[in-house]
Amino acid sequence: MDILQPGGSGALFVVTSREIMAIAARFCLATHPFDCDLWLKRARSIKTSSHHKSSILASQWNLVCEDDWKAPLTISLFFVGVLMGSFISGQLSDRFGRKNVLFVTMGMQTGFSFLQIFSKNFEMFTVLFFLVGMGQISNYVAAFVLGTEILGKSVRIIFSTLGVCIFYAFGYMLLPLFAYFIRDWRMLLLALTVPGVLCAVLWWFIPESPRWLISQGRFQEAEVIIRRAAKTNGITAPSTIFDSSELQDLSSKKQQSHSILDLVRTRNIRMITVMSIILWMTISVGYFGLSLDTPNLHGDVYLNCFLSAVVEVPAYVLAWLLLRHLPRRYSMATALFLGGSVLLFVQLVPPELYYLATVLVMVGKFGVTAAFSMVYVYTAELYPTVVRNMGVGVSSTASRLGSILSPYFIYLGLAPPREHFVNMLQRSDKQKHLLTWPEDKW
Repeated sequence: MDILQPGGSGALFVVTSREIMAIAARFCLATHPFDCDLWLKRARSIKTSSHHKSSILASQWNLVCEDDWKAPLTISLFFVGVLMGSFISGQLSDRFGRKNVLFVTMGMQTGFSFLQIFSKNFEMFTVLFFLVGMGQISNYVAAFVLGTEILGKSVRIIFSTLGVCIFYAFGYMLLPLFAYFIRDWRMLLLALTVPGVLCAVLWWFIPESPRWLISQGRFQEAEVIIRRAAKTNGITAPSTIFDSSELQDLSSKKQQSHSILDLVRTRNIRMITVMSIILWMTISVGYFGLSLDTPNLHGDVYLNCFLSAVVEVPAYVLAWLLLRHLPRRYSMATALFLGGSVLLFVQLVPPELYYLATVLVMVGKFGVTAAFSMVYVYTAELYPTVVRNMGVGVSSTASRLGSILSPYFIYLGLAPPREHFVNMLQRSDKQKHLLTWPEDKW
């Protein structure tokens, strides 16, 4: 079903928000464990400077000193919301359709993000951030699966690595730019919320997944989409797309219901599910640990965040090339080995060579980012259509357990410098198990 629709490009705009909201929170909160007296002195000096005049949550709600633990808690609870969304989004999408879940949860993310602007206290902001996380991951998983199902295999890899991920990197690059010029956290959130409103017009350009429609026995709707795609691409569709024998066979299968237990029902699917959970959790700790740690690197926080975003572009290109020329499992193992081994060398860099340490961290981010972009397409290709969205959703749920902990890797890792990199390295070492994985079957 090689159908390349305008909806494919539209979906790229939808997924650019991904987990940028969590990284944006680092600019809104802008705090970590430190000397309390030093922070208060610096805060007073910044407050009197017109050039650095800003409004951050940490100072407005006093998330400092004995309350400094609340800042990483806010980000962790965002990821708890992401975990909850991951758990339910797959089943909702398999039941109600990719397109419906995509736009409903996009509205949920945008609406609650807008309400955050009017937060009166830390508790209100955190609860709304939890709900934003639920909507964010739900629309991302739905958009990703919709794109992989509506595109042919030759285009699917480009969509999932270069298309989706590079658009995410562009949004990531804009974040420090916005944060540099918009120092008030409420206005920054407003600027980050506007793109979600613009996504509403994409409803008329993004079709439902024909694969999902077929699995539901809605053959006429699937045929309309397929014929429209063929016309768009200048291809003459056959007079009969589904013959009577195929319709009868598919109709007998459509009555079968599927639950989360189907992900562990057979030995093959069970192995895929267990290994996916381990792999996703490993990559998530590494990726978000490195992303959220950029404010703690030496140098300008805005420049470091921008460089952390820029390094993702060549990482996605590498992921695309590896997926094109190497088996999936070897591609994943190569990227994780690169990221993990570089983090080992960070421990050996003396404190005075902080620029070298920053370079090594960026190279480590390069490897982990490449692995993160590949794990989506690899997992999606391993599961059959009827449980694919559920499988990706459960795997994504597991990764959120790692992302929930990642802010505290940074929070606790500041006392013994770079100790948190050792923990990330130990998890990246699990890439050796990838060599026992199967290749995709569809």
